[in-house]
Amino acid sequence: MAFIFKIIDNKDIESVIPLVEKLNNYQISYETLKRRFSEMIAQNNYECAVIYNGERLIGVSGLWYCTRHYSGRSVEPDHVYIDEAYRNKGLGKQFFNWIYNYVKEKGYEAVELNTYVSNAPSHKFYFNEGFKILGFHFLKKL
Repeated sequence: MAFIFKIIDNKDIESVIPLVEKLNNYQISYETLKRRFSEMIAQNNYECAVIYNGERLIGVSGLWYCTRHYSGRSVEPDHVYIDEAYRNKGLGKQFFNWIYNYVKEKGYEAVELNTYVSNAPSHKFYFNEGFKILGFHFLKKL
């Protein structure tokens, strides 16, 4: 299979919403995700990487850019999702290698991320990618 990895144009951002809905078990409405993605793009420190198999969108990862005192210029992959039919075939590794190369060329020196506590398969994947647990992610809804 010939997969295409690329940064999606901001005008096409709605095309990733069905995959992000699946990631969140449809607990966040399409309209809410549409509004949030619009706000995310407007912040100017976000890009969205995707995977296509031909014309079919099969994977997504947001990329948040920032500079942190402890890691320098860093990128945070977010809402990473690959269609179930394409998992466990090395595609996640290919996607992350593409992301590493892409952000390194942009001058970034670190990758850090969060993953849901309940998503054990992702934990194994990220450990295998060389990620280390640095801390805890806390959330308080206001």
